[in-house]
Amino acid sequence: MTARQPAPRPTLEAVAAVAGVSRATVSRVINGVPTVDPAIVEVVEKAIDETGYVPNLAARTLVTRRTGSVALVVSEPTEHGSSSPFLERLFTDPYIGRVTAGAQQVLRPRDIHLAILPADPPAHDQVVRYVRQGHVDGVLLVTSSAGDPLPARFAALATPVVLSTHIDGADEAAGVSWVDLDQAAGGRLAAERLVSTGRTRLATVAGPTDVPFARARLDGFLAAVREAGLAEPLVVEGDFTRASGETAASELLAARPDVDGVFAASDLMADGASTALQAAGRRVPEDVALVGFDDSTVAPQSHPPLTTVRQPVEEMAAEMARLLLAVIDDPATEPRSVVFDPSLVVRRSA
Repeated sequence: MTARQPAPRPTLEAVAAVAGVSRATVSRVINGVPTVDPAIVEVVEKAIDETGYVPNLAARTLVTRRTGSVALVVSEPTEHGSSSPFLERLFTDPYIGRVTAGAQQVLRPRDIHLAILPADPPAHDQVVRYVRQGHVDGVLLVTSSAGDPLPARFAALATPVVLSTHIDGADEAAGVSWVDLDQAAGGRLAAERLVSTGRTRLATVAGPTDVPFARARLDGFLAAVREAGLAEPLVVEGDFTRASGETAASELLAARPDVDGVFAASDLMADGASTALQAAGRRVPEDVALVGFDDSTVAPQSHPPLTTVRQPVEEMAAEMARLLLAVIDDPATEPRSVVFDPSLVVRRSA
């Protein structure tokens, strides 16, 4: 008995015959040429489905100079003394999931894949090498430090890059676009909420002060408290993890037992602070009002649910993706900056 030979793979010519168009037209549709009439695109795509044609991605890349992939690089340029390993913090922080979801809203309809690349300092060279080798068409870079070398290193490769935050000097020097929140306004909203509920002895669990967006949140909070004529808040630094929020809240209570209002610069830290406050016998919000920042999935699940400053992470990530695709489609596109406004979400903690 002879082995059955596999059926020949459908060709471009077969697709063209079914669609009733030329082979060149089928090729233009497959390669995403934007000038093809949408009605013809629909006919060709239907013919592709009917024939079971599978494009040769390697050949397509040679023609289009596109990989159909974008990297989401999450960078940690410096160590902040966190007790948690970088990868553990990366995949337990709701922020990264929200960024991924927002970017996918824009990339998926374009049939563009998103590759998540963790980039703590030991991995910087490896990530740059991956991008230099042409595995992706552009980079969405989540970073937080003016000392991060990655914006300039990617720009030197002539790789389209969009930053997740405004870093004085870094984005201008690299000539890249960025998307950010008005972080100082967010800190102000937190202070104003605590003051409006009658709290007068305030404190804050701030993020690392060498992180620009954390510094901006703190500056906005402090400015609003001073304008309200209240005593200078006690500041304890955390690292955006739940554990650091719990530790910081214990330090706050030890230093200022009569504190009646706390702003934590992330929901994770606020959740940890809530645990510490209640373990010390302080009721939230009856004894100590608590405001977080982000409006992540942690906020409504906390006990009690957190009043928090919302940053529209999904919308911001979607805008990052749109800016990146604009540069990929036209490398002459000028860098742009987009700033979103925060809002206050009131729940039970304040």
